[in-house]
Amino acid sequence: MRAVRQRTLLIDNHDSFTFNLFQLLAEVTGTEPLVVRNDERPWRELRELAFDNIVISPGPGRPDHPADFGVCRDALLEADVPILGVCLGHQGLGHVHGARIQHAPEVMHGRLSPVRHTGTDLFQGLPQDLQVVRYHSLCLARPLPEGLVETGWTPDGVLMALRHATLPRWGVQFHPESIATTHGQQLLANFVRLSRAHHARPRPEAPQEA
Repeated sequence: MRAVRQRTLLIDNHDSFTFNLFQLLAEVTGTEPLVVRNDERPWRELRELAFDNIVISPGPGRPDHPADFGVCRDALLEADVPILGVCLGHQGLGHVHGARIQHAPEVMHGRLSPVRHTGTDLFQGLPQDLQVVRYHSLCLARPLPEGLVETGWTPDGVLMALRHATLPRWGVQFHPESIATTHGQQLLANFVRLSRAHHARPRPEAPQEA
């Protein structure tokens, strides 16, 4: 797979999977991500750095608890670059845009599940019944509020993926960086492709002053 150079800001929610994400993102972007812990620097400093997209890592806790989610909330509220949320990051993306967080029907700790999906965006070119690794006790409630679109589900109806209807934002409840998740690298490569497409779009010109 040809690496496409994109600079990623990887926000670490104090999770052991962050290094796995770091490695895969370095492979698919062609350069190492900038890793910042969620309580290390304020958003007013991070937004001054040069990056093309943001990945919000998994982590313990809840995205509606500021101590658990830290600067991730500000990034979701203010960033104008593509964002991918993974596990906790996915829940936080949904929560910031009005989705409700609830307990999952069953606690998942390193278990495999098949995922059905739309075959678009993050899932372009990926087979149905994608085998993914899950570590979570919370999930986003269905149906999603207006502005968010479901893109992946388990057979028992637990939401596994979403996108924003108008903003370049995507989330997955599962762990694409896990070695046991099939096609995880391709999913991240699809995010990089979506990020490149976003930056390639012409920007509207500022109105001329009379």
